[in-house]
Amino acid sequence: MGERLKQCRKMEIPSVTDPRGTLSVIEGRPFFPFDPKRFFYIYGVPEGGQRGCHALRTSEELIIALAGSFKIVVRDGDSAVEFQLDRPDQALYVPPLIWHELGDFAPGSVCGVLASARYDSRGYLRVYEDFLEAVRRDR
Repeated sequence: MGERLKQCRKMEIPSVTDPRGTLSVIEGRPFFPFDPKRFFYIYGVPEGGQRGCHALRTSEELIIALAGSFKIVVRDGDSAVEFQLDRPDQALYVPPLIWHELGDFAPGSVCGVLASARYDSRGYLRVYEDFLEAVRRDR
């Protein structure tokens, strides 16, 4: 497993629980390995549907199961690791140049993503062979 793939890790989101319920909070550094510039969420994924299926050239992401559960497969071009996200107080950190595929969404799932950059289509590698070429150039 390559060094970049080892950077993919689950992170516990700080939470406080009292009789009113639980509050989870993300306040940037030091929790984040980056300063978030964008938040988006995915929901209504049909049974058997996939999301992601790309890598980001320079951006980083923190992926959270806000509701329900789903799986994420991350690849570095040589190896793959699968993560299950099923708690809103956990997140998966995904560094640049990691191919990621989200799937196996439970009904009613909501996936939240905090990103280190605003959307720019030029920052995406959407064809796996292009991703492999970018990884080779980066080594």
